[in-house]
Amino acid sequence: MRTRRSPQRTCIACRAKTDKSLLVRVVRGPSGAVAPDPTGKAPGRGAYLCAEAKCWETGLEKGRLGRALRLDAGLSDDAKSALMAYAEARFGRGAPEDGS
Repeated sequence: MRTRRSPQRTCIACRAKTDKSLLVRVVRGPSGAVAPDPTGKAPGRGAYLCAEAKCWETGLEKGRLGRALRLDAGLSDDAKSALMAYAEARFGRGAPEDGS
């Protein structure tokens, strides 16, 4: 029997290549709204982050997520706050801090 290969994706923060199922997808939808995509199937441009607070911090604070999603002005403060809240809920105490 053939073994089924799982799709590989790269974390935009640490550049580690791993199974798609181990990463969290963030999507810029057709309306321009940026949100986490736990199903991995939402329409729009997506970027992947490891399920670690350090990668979320790097992706949000250094602007890598905005570049990966092709946002000309970068992430808005509202979108950044919403993603930080999602990371805090998912990772608990180790979530990235707001640098503002």
